[in-house]
Amino acid sequence: MAGASVTAAAHSAGVRLALSLLAYNLGNLWRRLVVPQRIENWSLTSLQQRLVKTGGRLVKHARYYWLLLAENHLTRRLFGTMLRRMAVLPLPTG
Repeated sequence: MAGASVTAAAHSAGVRLALSLLAYNLGNLWRRLVVPQRIENWSLTSLQQRLVKTGGRLVKHARYYWLLLAENHLTRRLFGTMLRRMAVLPLPTG
């Protein structure tokens, strides 16, 4: 039984590492491409903590999915601004 708990702990650590890498890469990409002027002076750590690691849950209702955010650092207006900036980025060709 002890072997199973060690395996589960190792798996959890691997998942946390992967999520941290994803948060780092997303924060860095957002800072370079889509972050609005009013928050462009935030450090990469602040971006990760306030934008990427914001707690929330995805809820399915009928045909729609809603992202319910737990913290207020990522406001609807800020998130919308970032989405609009992403939408106008050129798509890679090839």
